[in-house]
Amino acid sequence: MSSPNPRSTQNTAAFFAQAAISFGAALLGLAIAVLYLPVDPWVRAFLAMTTLFLVSSSFTLAKVVRDNQENSAVTTRLDQARVDRLLAEHDPFRAVS
Repeated sequence: MSSPNPRSTQNTAAFFAQAAISFGAALLGLAIAVLYLPVDPWVRAFLAMTTLFLVSSSFTLAKVVRDNQENSAVTTRLDQARVDRLLAEHDPFRAVS
């Protein structure tokens, strides 16, 4: 009566490489655009700081979303284990006292 465990999804090396390369290309393109933008240096510095903050907050957001998904998966597995244990211990023919 136990349900099959959901298969854990693992990213392939090619998917990881594609994500890393696309992130690097986007960040490099933005850095080149900021460097060659025909504006005053203080505007360029502001855009560079904003870019760094955006990148770091994106990594933080991705980590938080991943952690929430992992926590919900662990909670679901624990709840399923408790239900399975209760069903295994239940005896429908036992007399109620």
